Amino acid sequence: MAFGRSTTHRASEWGLAAGMLVSPAALTAATGEPPPCDKPVYLTVDTGHMGVAEVFAQVIQRHQIKVTFFLANEATQTGGTSLDDTWAPWWRARAAEGHAFASHTWDHGYWRGDLPGQRLRIRQTFGPQANQQVTWSAAQYCEELRRPAQRLKAMTGAEMLPLFRAPGGKTSSGLLAAARGCGFQHVGWSDAGFLGDELPSEAASNERLLAKALKEVRTGDVLLAHLGIWSRKDPWAPAVLEPLVRGLKAKGHCFATLRQHPDHGRWIAQRAASPQHTP
Repeated sequence: MAFGRSTTHRASEWGLAAGMLVSPAALTAATGEPPPCDKPVYLTVDTGHMGVAEVFAQVIQRHQIKVTFFLANEATQTGGTSLDDTWAPWWRARAAEGHAFASHTWDHGYWRGDLPGQRLRIRQTFGPQANQQVTWSAAQYCEELRRPAQRLKAMTGAEMLPLFRAPGGKTSSGLLAAARGCGFQHVGWSDAGFLGDELPSEAASNERLLAKALKEVRTGDVLLAHLGIWSRKDPWAPAVLEPLVRGLKAKGHCFATLRQHPDHGRWIAQRAASPQHTP
């Protein structure tokens, strides 16, 4: 779940300018795993209340696209959490389909400040400390990043990528250094990749969001969506998701996971060579 567009981690700052065409050969050299076409986009999907998870899965299955899921243990519409046993079969199915997974922190904690002694001030969204501010060491923040990876492994047997997205895209030099220290690289989203599914329906209709995305998304963009947003009355998926997938494919784009991203794929390859720093 995000509340506002990241202004720190844009695609241009990953060495891939928006709209820049990168050849499969160049990506293979950088990551060892080429995208499925010359014009990839990277759909990333954060957990949420899971109310649209089933229809989301149906769309990506129908169109045979791969995405990268960012996992946090968020409250669901049914009174559980997104990584509880109720949802384990859903995650197993996504793993079997070949999607990729990354951390969104365990309790969806927002960065609120860097403190002396390499400590971090975090405001938790869920869990036993929901709506409270906590002070963590770098090691404690690393544990928060690893917990989704441990749960994913237990549910599915799949390994999580050494990537994470801070809730709201809110980071600092201290937070990024703490995450890098335990092998995680941050993933933001592109300006045009902010698909707007967390905006109020009254201010941003599905029709408007679809038109904007089809007009602005370019090759190399990292796109951001969610598996359910509490504040949005008119669900974004499948109303926008399906025509967006069709429309981007019609423009010659394909969907790749972050394993195939030039910067993040390189980081993943480096971590694989240094297993002591993997999640």
